[in-house]
This record gives sequence, structure tokens and C-alpha cells, in this order.
Amino acid sequence: MSRSEPRGGTAAEAAVPSAGGLPRRAHGRAPLVAEGLFRTAALSSAAVVLVVMAGLLAVLVYRSRLSIDRFGWSFLWSAAWDPVRDNFGAASSIFGTLAATAIAMAIAVPLSLVIALFLVEVAPPRLARPVGYGIELLAAIPSIIYGMWGLFVLAPLMADHVQPVLQRFLGRLPLFSGPPMGIGILTAGLVLALMVLPFITAVARDVFALVPAVMKEAGYGLGATTWEVARKVTVGYGMKGLIGGVFLGLGRAIGETMAVTFVIGNDHRISASLFASGNSIASTLANEFTEASEPVYLSALVELGLILFVVTLVVQVLAQLWLARLGRRAGSVS
Repeated sequence: MSRSEPRGGTAAEAAVPSAGGLPRRAHGRAPLVAEGLFRTAALSSAAVVLVVMAGLLAVLVYRSRLSIDRFGWSFLWSAAWDPVRDNFGAASSIFGTLAATAIAMAIAVPLSLVIALFLVEVAPPRLARPVGYGIELLAAIPSIIYGMWGLFVLAPLMADHVQPVLQRFLGRLPLFSGPPMGIGILTAGLVLALMVLPFITAVARDVFALVPAVMKEAGYGLGATTWEVARKVTVGYGMKGLIGGVFLGLGRAIGETMAVTFVIGNDHRISASLFASGNSIASTLANEFTEASEPVYLSALVELGLILFVVTLVVQVLAQLWLARLGRRAGSVS
């Protein structure tokens, strides 16, 4: 037996570290077998995600081949939607999805940031705790409840009070022209903003709560105000997590179905007015999938689903690239 090989076991068995950092012997092959099984299970679980995504993409492409072959790239910018003549286009659905999502994010992101800063920097614990519970409760409400509330409460409020006021002062702008009907792209954007706000707020609050207290104390020691510490220290330190929360809310807003279906109007047209009714990709699928009896009609709806899948995938890829860039920039600065 050589000096390098310990007595009573192999070198591989002797190299297993203990919890305290000192080497210990691994008795038999059981730990090695367990580690191999764990690696195999972990790799298989990760591969399942990729297989499912690839399977979804393959099914969507296969089922939409008839529409792709017939309309080609013009399907993306055509506003036609005529099931009687089998003439379809995705432009109105894409426009409604992007417009409602843009309104939702423009409202939800600033409000979420302010609420998260209030909970972390300003509010006392006896107030921050119930407000935090309320935000988590909003995130747990089903989307159909938001849709019903938007249809029966928000839409009449918009038609009777909000839209007439906007039209009186801003009616010369194309965005606020047309009759105040209550339902439409603006109402859909407001409902989406209420839905994504708790997600972004919860992520931002948790990220801001992880900021080291010593960094804030250093800012106060240099004479900074609460606003300056919140803006330069808290937000600056948690910017990466905040952007991740924003993209999480963006993905929720793009794919939302039932709440938007209730209040957007479900009209296949493109209008410059936010008061006008419109439609989204998800609402079109929810409304018309059961009515699609013709092969071209069904294929066009599946192609809409393919577009939504690709848009969501692109958003997530861009989010990961942006977060990776921020991480590299933070690493280079440190």
C-alpha cells in the first residue's frame, strides 16, 4: 500500500469532505450512487422543460401551416378578419395586445415603485404589514374577477365620469376622440395595470428589503435625505431585481385572457382612439376558438397563438439578456 492511499479505503473515499471541512471516509458506494441518481434526476427535470417548450412550438407550427401557407408574412400586418370569406390577419390583435400592455405598464411600474419604497423606507411596521398582505391578496385574485369588476364597475365609471372629462380637455388629440363607451383599450389597460401591480410591487419590495442597512446608514451619515437614500441607494442597489419584476409583470400582461376579454370590446379594428373598442390575441382566442369550424379559420387562430408564444419568448429572452448585462456592469464597477 502506498503512502498516498489511506489505509482501509480508496483515495476517492477519503476525499469526501465532512460538514466541518475536514476529510472523512465515504462508506461503500452508496453515496456515489445517490449522487449519480440525483444528477440524473436533476438533468432529466431540466430537460423536461426544454422538451415541453419544443413540443408546444412544434404543435403550434404544425397546426398553423395552412394559415402560414395561405397568408404568409402578410398575416402579421393585415387587419382583415372575415371568417365568411376566410380572410384573416393578426394586425388588429397584435395592436390591441401591445396598446393595452403599454398602458398597463405605464401605470403599474411607477405606482409599484412608489408603493414598494413606501413599504420599505417610510411606512412603520404596523402599517407596512397589512398593506403588504393586501398586495399579496390582490395577486391571488383570479383574473375573471378582475374582468367582472372591470365590466360592472370600472366601465360605467369610465363612461360616465373619466372619459367625458378626458374628452373635454384633451378631445382634440386623436387618442381621446370618439364616444365615451366605457369599454375599450383604455379600460383594458387599466384593468391590466391593476392586475400586474401586485406582482411588480411584491418583487420590488422584497428586493428593496435586501439592501444592506449599512449602505443606507452610510448615506444618512453623509447628510442624504430619505428621498436621496431611496433613489440613489435603495433603487440603485435593487435595480436588477426591479427590472426582473417589471418583465414578470409584462409577461403577465401580454398573455392575460379573461380580464381583457370582458372590457376590451372584442372588435377587430385598429383605431387611434383609446376610447375605441379593440381586441387582443388572447381575447380573440378565447372568444372564437370554439366557433372555428373551417380549417383555415382554425389554423389562423392557432397562428395567433404561435405569435403570442413567440412574443412571450422574445420578452423573456430580452429580460434575461438585460439582467445579464446589468450583472456584468455591476461586476465591472465593483
